Amino acid sequence: MATEQIAKQDLKHYFDNLSRVLPATAVAVEVVGLDIGDQPAADALQLEGISYDEANDKITLNLSDVAEHSIAGPQNVYVEEDDNGLKSIEVICKEGHRHIIKLQ
Repeated sequence: MATEQIAKQDLKHYFDNLSRVLPATAVAVEVVGLDIGDQPAADALQLEGISYDEANDKITLNLSDVAEHSIAGPQNVYVEEDDNGLKSIEVICKEGHRHIIKLQ
């Protein structure tokens, strides 16, 4: 598997393209931090889109038409892919929490 860091100036373009080509797929989302421990945020919800709002410096995951997960102030974004495509996205936010999105 290969891990790649996505530069902040490329986030909007990357996530816009990803939302166009990635079929609706189930994801698990967890948030990890020293001050909060390991917190599940979503499990087996459909990822229907992901976007980066430059004006508000926020990544938003649209999940199953009824939920969303927002990440304010993304500092570092990593994507992990293998021969079959995208496996996970990890975002470190301004609070230092790791938001881990695993495609199922």
